[in-house]
Amino acid sequence: MKTLLIIDANLGQARAYMAKTLLGAAARKAKLEIIDNPNDAEMAIVLGDSIPNDSALNGKNVWLGDISRAVAHPELFLSEAKGHAKPYTAPVAATAPVAASGPKRVVAVTACPTGVAHTFMAAEAIETEAKKRGWWVKVETRGSVGAGNAITPEEVAAADLVIVAADIEVDLAKFAGKPMYRTSTGLALKKTAQELDKAVAEATPYEPAGKAQTATTESKKESAGAYRHLLTGVSYMLPMVVAGGLCIALSFAFGIEAFKEPGTLAAALMQIGGGSAFALMVPVLAGYIAFSIADRPGLTPGLIGGMLAVSTGSGFIGGIIAGFLAGYIAKLISTQLKLPQSMEALKPILIIPLISSLVVGLAMIYLIGKPVAGILEGLTHWLQTMGTANAVLLGAILGGMMCTDMGGPVNKAAYAFGVGLLSTQTYGPMAAIMAAGMVPPLAMGLATMVARRKFDKAQQEGGKAALVLGLCFISEGAIPFAARDPMRVLPCCIVVGR
Repeated sequence: MKTLLIIDANLGQARAYMAKTLLGAAARKAKLEIIDNPNDAEMAIVLGDSIPNDSALNGKNVWLGDISRAVAHPELFLSEAKGHAKPYTAPVAATAPVAASGPKRVVAVTACPTGVAHTFMAAEAIETEAKKRGWWVKVETRGSVGAGNAITPEEVAAADLVIVAADIEVDLAKFAGKPMYRTSTGLALKKTAQELDKAVAEATPYEPAGKAQTATTESKKESAGAYRHLLTGVSYMLPMVVAGGLCIALSFAFGIEAFKEPGTLAAALMQIGGGSAFALMVPVLAGYIAFSIADRPGLTPGLIGGMLAVSTGSGFIGGIIAGFLAGYIAKLISTQLKLPQSMEALKPILIIPLISSLVVGLAMIYLIGKPVAGILEGLTHWLQTMGTANAVLLGAILGGMMCTDMGGPVNKAAYAFGVGLLSTQTYGPMAAIMAAGMVPPLAMGLATMVARRKFDKAQQEGGKAALVLGLCFISEGAIPFAARDPMRVLPCCIVVGR
């Protein structure tokens, strides 16, 4: 009899491994075949507190058992399962959307690639709109310094709606089973009321991918495509860029060439910033692109591919290619390679890292590294030798991109271009990007001070915050103004930014 084994992830990896190994050995004696595909299963054995709400189990004989008994007496446990398993029907009520009337208890999570502006502005927008409607609300921010205003298990249990406004992958395991609606920080910030209406109407129970260890467990959704994976890599790379850049700037404060004198503080700062932080920039980018695609199995080949991108001279372009290649190869091996139960534990610690690292490493050395290095070298040479007119044109294009959507995809594309060129010691484009990125929030802040009568009290206060954010190179400070009057604010910012 073909049997599907489902083990609750909350029981721990060690106990789950013991149970799978012992039950796998006992199954052969009991003439049972442990399989991973629920569609082929005739019976399902669930180890945990409850049967997962999975339509793939409908109509199949299901037995809910205790993992301790399964480990202690595997043969007897399987005999009981065969004799007492009953046909299962997934409860219909569990898939119903959250009620559309009455006050709500809402919890929300916000996260953006940089973990600075969009994360907190979206949180504020959700809180404001929810309170207008008389809802109880608490928003957890997954920012650059970790989780803020953390939601407790008691608050999760009491909530009847979960809203996730995230542009990157975030851990949502604690919300398992709760009605959830997912959106982006941009929509949550600019179309808050509409998104809350959609949340009420479209929320469905959330089933975390790691809750049950079966083939029905799906890998991360690719609905956001390559863009989300790239932004995840950029979000982990940014602290390296900031820390390294500031250390280099401090070194230059002692003199432009002061770092050339061994043993001095300027030399130490340059070693920290340029020699260490910037050296890790591309490997971290590649590693976390792969991590976003394949989870932990992708991290090792991604980091190795990123280091090879640096050593082969292919820079950030090679790092991006290595990250995607490592992620998809690791994911392919993880999902497609089937091993006996006794060898399954070797897959994440030996087989996936070894094979994926070899494939990515050889590809970077023999296929990708040199051609991409040639392209990057040509681009660098063109940027360093272009005339004044071309430099002005490039600066205008990058400046306009920085001011177009203020932290959105176009803004991030321009910023990523500038950051990538830092590894080739080409600083001109980044200077234009930095200057233009500060324009929208500074312009809005100054406007609220110069023409105070044209802005209400809340906008004047927002202008003060925008000034501070602008000085910190956070373009998102202008978003509240752009959201209220995009037809006038955006063109003005683009023109001035260029």
